[in-house]
Amino acid sequence: MRGMLAVLGLLAFGAQGEDAIWEIGPRSLAPPAGASAALREAVAQTPTPALVERASVQPRTAKEWRALAASFAAAPVDLDAMATAAGVSIEADTIADVAVYRVMPAAGPKSPHEEHIFLYVHGGAYVFGGGPAAVSEAVVISAMSGIPSVAIDYRMPPDHPFPAAVDDMEAVYRELLETHRPSSIAIGGTSAGGGLTLAAVHRFKAVSLPVPGALYLGTPWADLTDASDSLHTNEGIDRILVTYDGMLASAAKLYAGEAELTHALISPVYGDFTGFPPTYLVTGTRDMLLSDTARVHRKLRVAGVVADLNVYEGLSHAEYAFLVGSPEYQQTYGELAQFLAEHLR
Repeated sequence: MRGMLAVLGLLAFGAQGEDAIWEIGPRSLAPPAGASAALREAVAQTPTPALVERASVQPRTAKEWRALAASFAAAPVDLDAMATAAGVSIEADTIADVAVYRVMPAAGPKSPHEEHIFLYVHGGAYVFGGGPAAVSEAVVISAMSGIPSVAIDYRMPPDHPFPAAVDDMEAVYRELLETHRPSSIAIGGTSAGGGLTLAAVHRFKAVSLPVPGALYLGTPWADLTDASDSLHTNEGIDRILVTYDGMLASAAKLYAGEAELTHALISPVYGDFTGFPPTYLVTGTRDMLLSDTARVHRKLRVAGVVADLNVYEGLSHAEYAFLVGSPEYQQTYGELAQFLAEHLR
């Protein structure tokens, strides 16, 4: 019997040491039947992602990056309308010479969050999403959790590559520690914001700062190389990112500057997760950063850290944030609010 199992194993997995590359032919993919009606409808209305066209977007000069960033920021962000709709106030400010936006629930902090604060870190491939757009998800988190937020508008390439964003995170966090207990501070964001959150905690540990009370990692870009499995298995299936080739690969190199992509403050999945605080993670089965999220979750659990991993059926990269009012949106932020209430002190 044991011999038969060994033979079957060889047939299934091939000889050890072989570096097999699987050739997978064209596939057809229907909208995810197990997802919410809102997500199914959104996917059904989306044309097949243009893989070749997306991969061809490869800015090479600072001028080209600035032009691309300007095109992303072309739609104005009406902070007053956003604040009114969410029932919060938004105020531009600076902390430690870093631009931030302060978000306060209209009724003030909700119990038990009277002394708590959320340091929000925006996404955008480490290159986009600054200015007023940096506050968008912080507004949702504050409105649904009752926690005041500080959204950091950190410096970005092409003018400010690594480690400028990590330096800004450290500077703002040091200031917050002057008025808040570490255990009363949550830090987090989506995509690059989740990755930068992890990098910041690695930095805090390295300079002997106390870690915060909780983290939120929305589909974190935690490995800027192309090593993660779902970058390949979900290529052309993730309707948001579509492919690593082109803009994402170029953004990774731009952000890293002269440093290696595997540096733990650039690709934080390669760092030591000992002593990290309780962490709430979100991803989806069609997310190209599903593997980044899963790998971070494993590193946290191996280090003995409380880590709550939430995987949504059929969800592409960060879609929970875009499908406002959907079950995926309500559950992501509603359960995040519960997690923060449980772990902040």
